[in-house]
Amino acid sequence: MTLDSRTLGTDSPLAVSALGLGCMGMSEFYGTADEGEAVATIHRALDLGVTLLDTADMYGPFTNEQLVGRGIATSRHSRDGVQIATKFGNERLPDGSRVGINGRPEYVRAACDASLARLGVDTIDLYYQHRVDKAVPIEETVGAMAELVAAGKVRHLGLSEASAATIRRAHATHPITALQTEYSLFTREIEDEILPTIRELGIGLVPYSPLGRGMLTGTITESGGAAGDGDLRRSAYFPRFQGEALRANLALVDNVRSVADEKGVSPGQVALAWVLAQGPDVVPIPGTKRTRYLEENVGAAAVELTAEDLAALEKAVPRDAVVGDRYGDMSSVNV
Repeated sequence: MTLDSRTLGTDSPLAVSALGLGCMGMSEFYGTADEGEAVATIHRALDLGVTLLDTADMYGPFTNEQLVGRGIATSRHSRDGVQIATKFGNERLPDGSRVGINGRPEYVRAACDASLARLGVDTIDLYYQHRVDKAVPIEETVGAMAELVAAGKVRHLGLSEASAATIRRAHATHPITALQTEYSLFTREIEDEILPTIRELGIGLVPYSPLGRGMLTGTITESGGAAGDGDLRRSAYFPRFQGEALRANLALVDNVRSVADEKGVSPGQVALAWVLAQGPDVVPIPGTKRTRYLEENVGAAAVELTAEDLAALEKAVPRDAVVGDRYGDMSSVNV
């Protein structure tokens, strides 16, 4: 199949595939890493027409950017046909310990140079502030990011988990192409203020965890399932995967499965199709480290949802029915 193209942003537009690939889990957080399978997954994604690859310096830490760079360099596809998105701001040390959120201009410049070196490229297509630094005015951080654009090191700018007020201030400093934030049938609070704001400003939406961190695929069970040993989803860091909350949320997944069965597709495909149906300015980046799940996700782009299907899905997962916060610590989201 051939994936359609979508455009993120209007003041600084970036054309990408309708579906991107989140690469984080290839290196950390979601169980054991397999570099060979990860590179094969990147190659297969490019073959299937997925051109937007998403990473960040803190994944690994640092090793995921190197992996993405290798995946692109060893593929049969031209670098010019790939859009690399990476992020700075969640500062970590090589041993994995967390320093904190850093949006200081001097750090922005240093982080970009380090990411370019690890990726093995001359330019980053989409450079995000991963989390907003409450101690640094957003104008200073985005001002430093704008300098990177002027220097030719970065093509387009993005924010992640920013509030509507922060987005407005950032966009007034330099055009913002995309907001990356969590959005799925399980996470819809951005519809109140953030989504209308970015649409008013002409900023695209890049939903991460569009499958509810895998729960909407139907592969998570009370005993773990796809979230096996060493998977961060089994920790208190993700409250929706714990105890009574997990049981309640899995019941919602069963509702989604009923809609999917009627369509003859998987629960994950119908859930991903719902995200894609939210507008032509929406480009979800489901993450996976295996080719078979990648192929399933790409198949979601061919799933056509009628108005009745969309209504059935929103009835299957009422907006306020999901139990538990998306993070154990919500202090750094929607800042």
